[in-house]
Amino acid sequence: MTTTGTPPSDYRLLVPRDWFRVDLTHDRWRRQLKTFVDKEAAGSGVPAEVARGVWTTLRNTAESGVAQGALEFFLKTESPGESALPASLLVALAQTPRGLAPAPADLAQALAQRGDGDAEVDVVDLPAGRTVRAVTETAMDFHVEMPGGVGYLHLAFSTPLNGTAGPMGELCEAMARSLRWV
Repeated sequence: MTTTGTPPSDYRLLVPRDWFRVDLTHDRWRRQLKTFVDKEAAGSGVPAEVARGVWTTLRNTAESGVAQGALEFFLKTESPGESALPASLLVALAQTPRGLAPAPADLAQALAQRGDGDAEVDVVDLPAGRTVRAVTETAMDFHVEMPGGVGYLHLAFSTPLNGTAGPMGELCEAMARSLRWV
């Protein structure tokens, strides 16, 4: 993807219907997140202290994401009845002034140097554009270059229970490939 072109006004991303969506652009996101945790805890018989721990972890993740430009937070319980954290997708916008976003190769190099060494970092071509992909055992991040050289859309997948090497990782990859600019 070159830095020429018109910056997009929005994006479309296909996410399975059974993933719970939390809109982080409105103040009601905490209530939406609490609804998810309460619903999952009630259906699984998880002790209240475990549910509180999940709530705290998810809330902290969302708050950190909001501070860094997150727009949406999707959650999917990987195994009903388990008390582990759900799989998640945090979508964030990292906008820069036109032409100031680093090239994908430069971003990949910076992420590889900044990481703790266990992430596989590469540059791939997705239908939405050049993308820096960083994969660990339980996380898969896609930094998709936005048309017009105005930054990156960050898709941060976390799959704490099943990992990225199996079907859940393939689903995350397919979701990232579904991204389209509008």
